[in-house]
Amino acid sequence: MQTLIVCEKPDAAARVARALDEDGDPRRIETQGVTVYESRNKHETIVICSAIGHLYAVDSKTRTSRRYYPVWDFDWKPKHLIDKKSARLARWIQVISSLANKADRFINACDYDVEGSLIGYTILRYACQGADSKAQRMKFSTMTEKELRSAYKTLAPHLDIQLVEAGRTRHELDWLYGINLSRLLTQSALKQNRGYSTLSTGRVQGPTLKFVVDREEEIQCFTPTPFWTIDATLTQNGQEYTLEYEKEKVSTLAEAELVVKDCKNSILEVESTESRNIQQSPPYPFDLSSLQSEAYRHFGYTPSRTLALAEKLYLEALISYPRTSSQKLPPDIGYSEILHGIANMAQYRTLATKLTLQNSLHPIQGSKDDPAHPAVYPTGESPKRALIQPEANLLNLIIKRFMSAFAEPSLRESSKLTLKKDLHRFFLRGTRLLREGWIQFYRPYASDESQNLPDLKVGDKIPITKIEDIQKFTEPPPRYNPSSLLLEMEEENIGTKATRAEIIEILYRRGYIKNIRIEATPLALKIINLLNKHCMLILDPAFTARLETAMDNIQTLQATRSHVIAETLDHLRPIMLGLIAREDEIGSQLAEVVVSQRIARLTFDFPCPQCGSKLKIIRSRASGKRFIGCMGYEKGCRFTLPLPQFGNLSITQTNCKICGFQLVQARTKGRRPMTSCARCYSNKTRANATESPTAAAPSTAQQATDSLVEATSLVKDQ
Repeated sequence: MQTLIVCEKPDAAARVARALDEDGDPRRIETQGVTVYESRNKHETIVICSAIGHLYAVDSKTRTSRRYYPVWDFDWKPKHLIDKKSARLARWIQVISSLANKADRFINACDYDVEGSLIGYTILRYACQGADSKAQRMKFSTMTEKELRSAYKTLAPHLDIQLVEAGRTRHELDWLYGINLSRLLTQSALKQNRGYSTLSTGRVQGPTLKFVVDREEEIQCFTPTPFWTIDATLTQNGQEYTLEYEKEKVSTLAEAELVVKDCKNSILEVESTESRNIQQSPPYPFDLSSLQSEAYRHFGYTPSRTLALAEKLYLEALISYPRTSSQKLPPDIGYSEILHGIANMAQYRTLATKLTLQNSLHPIQGSKDDPAHPAVYPTGESPKRALIQPEANLLNLIIKRFMSAFAEPSLRESSKLTLKKDLHRFFLRGTRLLREGWIQFYRPYASDESQNLPDLKVGDKIPITKIEDIQKFTEPPPRYNPSSLLLEMEEENIGTKATRAEIIEILYRRGYIKNIRIEATPLALKIINLLNKHCMLILDPAFTARLETAMDNIQTLQATRSHVIAETLDHLRPIMLGLIAREDEIGSQLAEVVVSQRIARLTFDFPCPQCGSKLKIIRSRASGKRFIGCMGYEKGCRFTLPLPQFGNLSITQTNCKICGFQLVQARTKGRRPMTSCARCYSNKTRANATESPTAAAPSTAQQATDSLVEATSLVKDQ
């Protein structure tokens, strides 16, 4: 008997093959450039193949021009027939189809979630000629050999069809919204004959962008209001302490000046002292969103980068499956075994050993749950290779969070002194750590700072050292960053744990948002204004959240795919008819802002240092490479500067502190944005060439790009 196992990624296939081969050394076979593994044991031959993500996608039933809309009839097709960039996927489908012809048994071993279940299902149904009806399901949360063997021994007899149905519905709804609304926006602008630009929106993208636009409008319309604070200090035994005035904000200058006048050079009397102990429980185990939030806070990793790093760690069997909504650690993951594994790593030995010596292990549990996977946790296995720094940082964070979950609460003493001068009250606040508890396991990611108070008791008198009034102004609401925007999406229940980070990256790529402190571009403001005017429903987070709930209900048999699709079409058809009727109006407004933003995105404020003309980003027709060129080229100016050859480029409003030139940012999916100064790099390259006449210029775009990292480090140092 021959068994065919379908995995989601090549690395996963390699791990499954090693785990299931009786000698741990499966045969590796290359077919049409596709790697397949053959594992043997006493009873059977097991062939393990992999996808590389989705091999099939939703498309219109009949092939139509991209200019045609609305489109209501859809079907699932091989992805390489839909997208020319996916041409290599044809080889994967051919190889899997050939393997299926020789197989007697089929197993879906893709990630156990909605996307993984759908990837496996479409391969088994289409590439394996209907094998989905008899296929079994292999479920696991880590890629350790022990768990993979256990999962193979306890196969589910059938595919998780409700997850599949929920996944199909999500992709079909996203396609219906995305293809129709995006084609309308793109084509309505294109018909104005002002050049092509891809414009997109969708049932998740639209509401997410509206969060940013609403915040942008709040900031732009914000009028600062003046207020005053009282800045006062006292000194005892050579140490200065900051006093807090009873009113956090004083509304008028007259009142602030009166407080200063009454209290200047005065003696304060201690009126009362308060002290209480505060017990703080450990933080909950990581679900994906809290992991992304914490990684952004401590390392500055964007949500998409954190997910990419976590997936690498998962595929190397160092952590459990990261795409989870759970904050719970069930006993069956083996607390003691994992902690003993962590204790084998030198840097954690002391702390992990402390936990293993406890009488019992009971981790703190959060309220959020996920029926498919537990919270993110380390497997206890040591890395088999030297991890790059971002990977090591994230693994360290996950290990320390896991250990802290088993520790006792910390205990902190919070104290307050109240001091008076006539009718005025001042406070001194202090805190002292009495018991470290979980904090010792979570350093440096937990604060253990203490603020001691002066040794004063009720009735003691002490002079004010300094007091003054400080004028301040109210501030607008803070801009979103990628992490806080993702949390807003989660709170409003739009998108999924697996797709939210990608939606944010799409908004960057489309030119709708820019910068880490997110700003909405004029194009975003215009699109949201038009959609808000003509079809408010698709921007309503509550409407999108209801669709998310409906798809969740499919998983629990409380709704059906056909019902959800029919209900969606009932909403979407009148929206599209209304937009098509106003196509000329929408197109003319979009075309105008598209052209102005295209010029702005490519043009620098900094003038050409040789002739004073404008500088812009240019792509060479001959080589395809990007560079900065002078718009005075036709008049004979040949000034140029190099640019990164990867990622989406944007010109920032920040200037280099070394040379004053505008900085350029390159964004690549799954990587931290790279901000660099092209002029500093160019100057350094010329200096090196002068010092070493034989030194050649970078021979490839990649070498030139790598060299820009040095200019990037200069920017970071600023």
